[in-house]
Amino acid sequence: METAAISVNYFAIVAGGILSMIIGAIWYGPLFGKKWLQIIGADALSLDERKQMQRNAGPLYLVQFVLTLFQVLVLAHLIADTSRASGMERALWIWAAFVIPTLAGAVMWTNENNKMKWARFLIQGGYQLTLFLIFGMLLQFWK
Repeated sequence: METAAISVNYFAIVAGGILSMIIGAIWYGPLFGKKWLQIIGADALSLDERKQMQRNAGPLYLVQFVLTLFQVLVLAHLIADTSRASGMERALWIWAAFVIPTLAGAVMWTNENNKMKWARFLIQGGYQLTLFLIFGMLLQFWK
């Protein structure tokens, strides 16, 4: 049995990776930065300690970018391999079925109080929802 090759737009995948970094900088900066610093306990650090933390995070941005490229690549293949669901619909279902349960499990078992758990869950879940919807649109319309 012969199957057709799946075609994905690698420019869209790279654009998704870049957009995730830009949106992350906004999401965890001006939008929810103060609350995020409080959740991770960085609000109690001195200015010098925060600067050191930022310097140490540099290599992690590269790791996150590569992981996001992989995530968008897999999503691109899943979207390209279906005619029954739009890119956004497929992305939303994957977010709801895989990202949210994984995130919820990770957040539930922290030692934070319930208010902080919910704040962490909503900030991270909202960021991932935003990314997946953008990835779905990007992959659906930029073929």
